[in-house]
Amino acid sequence: MEKIMIGADGKGYQLKDSIGDNLKAKGYDVIDIGTFQNGNPIDYYIVGKMIGKAVSKKEVDYGIVFCMTGMGVSIVANKFKGVYAGVVESTFTAERCKVINNCNVLAMGQSVVTPDMAKVMVDLWLGGKFGEGLGVDKLKDYLVGCLAEIDKIEEENFK
Repeated sequence: MEKIMIGADGKGYQLKDSIGDNLKAKGYDVIDIGTFQNGNPIDYYIVGKMIGKAVSKKEVDYGIVFCMTGMGVSIVANKFKGVYAGVVESTFTAERCKVINNCNVLAMGQSVVTPDMAKVMVDLWLGGKFGEGLGVDKLKDYLVGCLAEIDKIEEENFK
């Protein structure tokens, strides 16, 4: 089973806790870096950095980050080489960020997504496979080419 690191700032920890409990119940190896209830909140940029770094170094298979909107933590996580963080607000975008963009970090906002919706979104994301179900092999080849070009851009800029 995959190893997943989860983390949130003070505006996202309740959604994180709900998702963490759900993932553990399904047998995933979950590393929870906080913020914890009754604990000192971790700033969003620290959460994004910790998860981005762990995913980049392949210490975990996936990361899930939470803040008020999902934007701040995703921006920071995307600063790390090999990290593809996607902010999702619907089941469609959650599934498609894996199938089309091969995202390895999922970002959500506690003020935007309900816990029940977030659970469905995480399940769709984790269950998705890059390029699967698109119906056209040519489209998958195109997407693989797009990701290769993105990797080149990353290589040029993250030295």
